[in-house]
Amino acid sequence: MIKSKPIIKHLLALLPLLGISFMSLAQSYSSELDLKIRVETSISDFWFTGHFDSFQGVDDTRVNYASFSDANHQRCIVVVPGRSEGYLKYKELSHELFEQGYDVHIIDHRGQGISERLTKNPHKGYVKTFDDYSTDLAKFINTIIEPRCDKIYLLAHSMGGAIATRYMQQHESKIQASVLASPMIAINGGGIPSWLASFLIKAGDKLNSLFSDQPWYFLGQSDHTTTAFEDNKLSQSANRYQVFSELYTQTPSLQLGGVTFHWLAQAIEANVNIFNEIEKLKIPTLVLQAGNDTVVDNDAQNEFCQALHAAMPESCPHGTPTVIPGALHELFFEQDQYRDQAMSAVLKWFKQHNNSY
Repeated sequence: MIKSKPIIKHLLALLPLLGISFMSLAQSYSSELDLKIRVETSISDFWFTGHFDSFQGVDDTRVNYASFSDANHQRCIVVVPGRSEGYLKYKELSHELFEQGYDVHIIDHRGQGISERLTKNPHKGYVKTFDDYSTDLAKFINTIIEPRCDKIYLLAHSMGGAIATRYMQQHESKIQASVLASPMIAINGGGIPSWLASFLIKAGDKLNSLFSDQPWYFLGQSDHTTTAFEDNKLSQSANRYQVFSELYTQTPSLQLGGVTFHWLAQAIEANVNIFNEIEKLKIPTLVLQAGNDTVVDNDAQNEFCQALHAAMPESCPHGTPTVIPGALHELFFEQDQYRDQAMSAVLKWFKQHNNSY
């Protein structure tokens, strides 16, 4: 008589070594359980197939990017990262989107990732004008992506959501549809009245311009530091948080510290422009909201969706974001129970708009 339980036990033990998780047998998305093994095996193998290059953005600033292509793919996703992120952080997501049949292209924004830094202290979060980000993105899409892709989709996170929105408001493109995940429509002020925060930021930016040619950190901001998992506000997945934290520790060139007065002043201006030009956002857009987000302002996302839906009913169905209850800010680096919902919403939205335009 064959004892089946030991055999099954040994087979399950082999799955992580083959880059397969038990959960992945039941659904098609990546699992956090075997992520560390996959980062060193299947994801690493995929990453080495990428094309890594740069172009000259606004003011001749070097902007780096990564591309993953397959001749059999008919669709492309442009990933627009958040503040302090670089394309190196997006290995798992890139691999997963590629396996779903999309070419993947990721931009490193000016002043972060491995793109050219803009200040003497490379840790300072700074941009001369917020729309420099969206102008860089337009050049990336127009000159590098559009010649390769017939159907292009935008997937943007946090600050990248504001950048992608400004891009779509300002530039003609072949974008089929966009998803803004935890978009930075406005920063979470932590209970400080918006009028007071705006006054402090603008006053500090003005004083900075009068007394120094280098940007000052905003109050309480500093160079890059590592935050313990127990204290982080980004993700509830210990595995995913550890993987990208170790990446930043092992790659000092990726590290970025806090924001400057000027960056915050520019972020406020971008928020105003987004709402003032809401009717210019013609591309079908879905907003994913992390229910327990404390990094960006969810109320601003609600207002944005209400206004956008009124201007373009196809965007923000029902006039509200698609909420993922209980999730923290980093939806694509969250626990599987939250990340799977985000992935399903993204892929469903893009499939729904496969024949647009």
